[in-house]
Amino acid sequence: MGSVAAGRGARFVVGGGGPPTALTRLRLARYALVLFCVVVLSAKQDFSFTRPLEFLHQNSPTPQKYLLETMGGGVALLDYDGDGRLDIFLVNGGHLPGPFHRENSKYWNRLFRNNPNGTFTDVTVAAGLHHAGNVYGMGASAADFDNDGHTDLYVTNFGANQLFHNNGNGTFTDITVTAGVAAAGWSVSAAFLDYDNDGRLDLFVARYLDWDPGRNITCGTPFNAYCRPDKFPGTTNLLFHNEGAGRFRDVSTASGITAFVGKGMGVAVNDFDADGFPDIFVANDGMEQFLFHNEHGTRFREVALEAGVALNDNAQTFAGMGAAFADYDNDGKPDLLVTNLALEKYALYRQEDAGQFAYTSLTSGLAALTSRSSGWGVGLHDFDNDGWKDAFVAQSHVLDNVERIHSGLRYLEPPALYRNVRGHFQAQSLTGASPVAGRGAAFGDLDNDGTVDVVLPILGGRPLVLMNRGAAAGVTIRLIGVRSNRDGAGAIVRSGTQTVYATSAGSYLSANDTRIHLAAPAGPISVEILWPGGHGQTVRGIPVSRVTTIREEIE
Repeated sequence: MGSVAAGRGARFVVGGGGPPTALTRLRLARYALVLFCVVVLSAKQDFSFTRPLEFLHQNSPTPQKYLLETMGGGVALLDYDGDGRLDIFLVNGGHLPGPFHRENSKYWNRLFRNNPNGTFTDVTVAAGLHHAGNVYGMGASAADFDNDGHTDLYVTNFGANQLFHNNGNGTFTDITVTAGVAAAGWSVSAAFLDYDNDGRLDLFVARYLDWDPGRNITCGTPFNAYCRPDKFPGTTNLLFHNEGAGRFRDVSTASGITAFVGKGMGVAVNDFDADGFPDIFVANDGMEQFLFHNEHGTRFREVALEAGVALNDNAQTFAGMGAAFADYDNDGKPDLLVTNLALEKYALYRQEDAGQFAYTSLTSGLAALTSRSSGWGVGLHDFDNDGWKDAFVAQSHVLDNVERIHSGLRYLEPPALYRNVRGHFQAQSLTGASPVAGRGAAFGDLDNDGTVDVVLPILGGRPLVLMNRGAAAGVTIRLIGVRSNRDGAGAIVRSGTQTVYATSAGSYLSANDTRIHLAAPAGPISVEILWPGGHGQTVRGIPVSRVTTIREEIE
């Protein structure tokens, strides 16, 4: 039986023995066309894999198979020192079963400053971020919550979370207690958003299970394995309203968020019905997904089932892990991509009219590409700057011994890039990609060249920094809100058929570049910005391959 292989520098073999029939020649012609397209497309964009960060994620695996061991590995991209370059913050785990021994330097979270020459320097101690506390680290979110021009940092943990205020001099101060956002239990992903459009960023926290090491069990025969989430009860998510002056108020119950018990993992934010208020999607593990519709800044209503994003195409639940909330088909409406476990297919939902979504994993080609993969962190970004958002996924099975349980599956997987060809996805070869235990993934322009790069933490390993090489020229835009929150979170930026929603939220355990990225196929571009609150602004002549700052105009 013949085979077809594609990729940069790959050799293609088609067909079997004997002279070709007319039908075979037709098939060959079709294969040749497809392969020609793949080769041409592959030649346009590639990543350079580097390992410049001296960091080893400590997940502390044990024979007891504590669930924490297989879930961590978050990252945040933020310009902590205001020099215009994205720095990298990596979240570490801790010793198990506890105490977590975070005072030991091997368990510290780490901050790496992005230097002008493309190298990174560990500035954790100088920045005051080496005090991790007696918690097990999970993820991070980054935003300027107090509008002082400096990006702050929120770290999610098993145990109390931490809010670090950026002092503007290269250091951070832990203000968790006075801010009132410590939370409790097992927090996973978090998102900053201005849900009531008052100009201050609020905070949403997704929590996973009602679990602790003392109640852990092992599952599976004849081999011990991490248990499915249905072995433990779920818990509620949290919402904190920014009161100003560095303080937050817990509005989880008043807003309607705690009316729904879930098993939250990834969090993504967008205004899916274009009513001017940000909505929240939560990827739940092993149960229906949540879509919290924002009722004009007062309460949230859970609408996933009626919107068509709660279940898969067979009306079944799945292991929702990471989430991306963006417009993949260039119709101006945000769509949803949710990663899950092998044999489930990544779930892609295309938004149609009136806030209704259709399951398009099959018709978009993603189902065939992902049926045997397990995905975690995910982003919908235009990596090759052709005007269409591609999908990048951090991959690995949740079970570290899955090969002994299911011979057709693999624990370690290479990260995946699926190129968007006018609404249909094709596998893009990533030169140098090797199988790893991917978890979080953060996306941003690390070298300010107008292309989207990727930072990929590795469970129990060293992170990967993937520098985007060979893409066409693109545009990076920094928004500065005046009446709106200073980050411009919640703004909608359009150029031609491209639509980008300003947010650092999305993926899994991770915070992305807050800046806007757009393709510029014909040189300088014009953009239309719809700021939070509903007023518009048009800016023309934005140059490619550099960062442009746009300040909100107030009439």
